[in-house]
Amino acid sequence: MAGFVDVLLRGAALCGQAVAVGGVVWILLLLRPAVRARPALAPVLDRSLVVLALGAAVAAAAQLVSLAVQLGQLRGDGGWPLREILATTFFRAALARIVACLGLIGVAVAARRGAARAWPALVGCALVLVVSVAWLSHAAARPGPRALLLVLDTVHQLAAGVWIGGLVHLLAGAARRGGPAWPALLLKRFSMLALGAVAVLVMVGVGLSMAYIDGLPAVLGTAYGLMVVTKATIFTLVLALGALNFVAVRRLAATAEVGPVRLRRFVEVEIGLGLTALFVAASLSSLPPAVDVVGDRATFAEVATRFTPRWPTLTSPKHEELPVNDPDVPRTDADRAWSEFNHHVAGLFVLAMGLLAMLYATGRVPWAHHWPLLFLGLAALLVVRNDPGDWPLGPRGFWEGMTYPSVFQHRMFMLLIVAFAIFEWMVRSGRLVSARAALVFPLLCAVGSALLLTHSHASLNLKDEYLIELTHAPLGLLGMTVGWGRWLELRLPHPDARLPGWLWAVAFVFVGVLLLLYRES
Repeated sequence: MAGFVDVLLRGAALCGQAVAVGGVVWILLLLRPAVRARPALAPVLDRSLVVLALGAAVAAAAQLVSLAVQLGQLRGDGGWPLREILATTFFRAALARIVACLGLIGVAVAARRGAARAWPALVGCALVLVVSVAWLSHAAARPGPRALLLVLDTVHQLAAGVWIGGLVHLLAGAARRGGPAWPALLLKRFSMLALGAVAVLVMVGVGLSMAYIDGLPAVLGTAYGLMVVTKATIFTLVLALGALNFVAVRRLAATAEVGPVRLRRFVEVEIGLGLTALFVAASLSSLPPAVDVVGDRATFAEVATRFTPRWPTLTSPKHEELPVNDPDVPRTDADRAWSEFNHHVAGLFVLAMGLLAMLYATGRVPWAHHWPLLFLGLAALLVVRNDPGDWPLGPRGFWEGMTYPSVFQHRMFMLLIVAFAIFEWMVRSGRLVSARAALVFPLLCAVGSALLLTHSHASLNLKDEYLIELTHAPLGLLGMTVGWGRWLELRLPHPDARLPGWLWAVAFVFVGVLLLLYRES
């Protein structure tokens, strides 16, 4: 649990950093020249400075909390003396990151007040920020020469900020109703800047992957390799959306202006996927590089076995066969069979919901809009079987079980499923007509999938744990497709919304299929 929280804090810091660094580049290279030519864009410049400061504040807060948590753990475990901790490169780099973020906030405030000297200071603080982050990466911990890896990591951080952070500022400038119409020339310049950032990301990403992954066996057999493939997949999806925007912008006449309605749809999804990729990058930083993991690698045959189609297990072992009285006992065959049954029955529920969603998309089966109610059946299954050592099957009572963190989390999750089922059913049945209410479903899917992707896969690099959690990545990617596909269906005008509507429903079906294929042996 502590490792998962640390990944979330790292991901939040990376997202805030991207917004801050991207804001510096967006403002100095694009927005300020545009404001000189068109003073009506001056309010947008002020808004970008605010967004930049907010991003820096998020990065500083997340880094500060992460540092405090890690120091507390070390002191609580009787680890290093505090004086030795303060002398480490990690602590100094983290402190430099916090100071750089605070500097960006102060300079952004000064720039809004018209301080002429604030603009060069923005560049300096941004450079300190990306360089300090490189010293918190795997590059800083490599034995031998590491200067090249540190440079590559710094460039990687900068390019990600220019692309993803720049998109955030582009969207923020058009956030208000009746916001500015973007000059086509400004959009074309940003698209070229983003294209250059993408090219740099690809080249640097390949270089870093070659340094940390020593071949295909490491890609398939380690948690680090799996997360690199996941990040590359998300990057490809973001790149596809960016390419569509790039082509659309290049077709604009030089004197044309584009309002926020036409900009926001694909850009919204592009930002969502980009921020998810940053959280995956944070998860990567918590895992040892694949090149360092040799003894605990899974073989290609072991990985292939997990995805080999096999008839679902629809018979469950008896509760008496489970080691519910001693959670420290190694997992047994009955325990694995119990878990597989849970996943397979859950897969049937999800598959049924996906098929009903597809039927409703045809427009010929109106009653299929009741499919969210099947979430109630899924919640009931989880209540009964998710924690076999607790109420209602196990020896521990309901309130006693709530004192265990994992059990408490499971039950809160089930409560959310019930609330979500009723909420989405009311949206589908027309009882809730708010456009914002309809966006709850895709947002929860997108956020939940991002959390699943950033979950620590085999944090101790134990082969068995890695193989059990091997399906998390494809499940997360499919869930992400469901969320953002539904988002586009709701946000795009008809008939453009039809294709995303089918896309998310098909992805929903494949989530159910993947759950049916789940196996632990």
